[in-house]
Amino acid sequence: MTLVDPIPDRLLKSSARQSYDPEVDIDWEAPPVEGLFWMQPERTSLFGTPMWESLSPEQQVELSKHEVASIASVGLWFEILLMEILLRDVYRNDPREARTHYALTEVADECRHTLMFGKAIGTFGAPAYGPRDHIRKLGRVFPPIARGAAAYASILIGEEPVDRWQRDMMKDERIQPLVRMVSRIHVLEEARHVTFAREELEKSVRTMSRAERLWAQTLTAQAAFVMMRSLVNPAVYAAVGLDPQEARKVAVTNPNHRATIAWMGEKVMPYLEEQGMVGGGVNRKAWRGSFLLP
Repeated sequence: MTLVDPIPDRLLKSSARQSYDPEVDIDWEAPPVEGLFWMQPERTSLFGTPMWESLSPEQQVELSKHEVASIASVGLWFEILLMEILLRDVYRNDPREARTHYALTEVADECRHTLMFGKAIGTFGAPAYGPRDHIRKLGRVFPPIARGAAAYASILIGEEPVDRWQRDMMKDERIQPLVRMVSRIHVLEEARHVTFAREELEKSVRTMSRAERLWAQTLTAQAAFVMMRSLVNPAVYAAVGLDPQEARKVAVTNPNHRATIAWMGEKVMPYLEEQGMVGGGVNRKAWRGSFLLP
């Protein structure tokens, strides 16, 4: 007999009613529209700097393409880590429960998302930049140590800031139709994932010890720092003839870029504070270094 849990059961029904197949629901053969950006220019990492102004309009469009390819490939990397976390959770849980059924449904969603992101990057004609090599190696240790509140708070950091960015982008007619459609699909399905992660986090924090809370705060803060600092791989700048290391320095100190990351986190950060998942001291320093907190 299936064991019913109200929120997972509702999410299962929502998944059955409305899910997308990117192989069918996206026109992969449509050519790009000449002159359109691939992400909002004002959200690019160099916007507002003399380095951005030194680029021609064509180079600015090209940089937007490579930055969105970087963000998508980092998102793809994170989705794979998320699937491993969920499957480790499923392995420990009752296969009769609606919660387990929804976790498996979310894994299926994420499989389609990684396929969609990978295919989109290939269609852009850009590299799948992903995080830098040392971050990719570090990511291997995350799923085995991320459980309970630490896992679900980190999942929210991986999902909610990018979700806000995509919600804004999918409505912007300056953006390539392919990017807008990928964003629309991801936003629709991620809404269910965010609901599930918030529910799981709230259940976890109610039973945490003080030591468990500190561990969860530390792991989440480090995940936030790594994720936000990895969104734009420095290699993207070479695509428009800029020195990657010099451009990276400009981006990291760019007030507009920092404000963009803070804007992406405006919804999730008060929630994590409310759940006691931010903390103080070294952890708050890491949050500030992620640019999600001022």
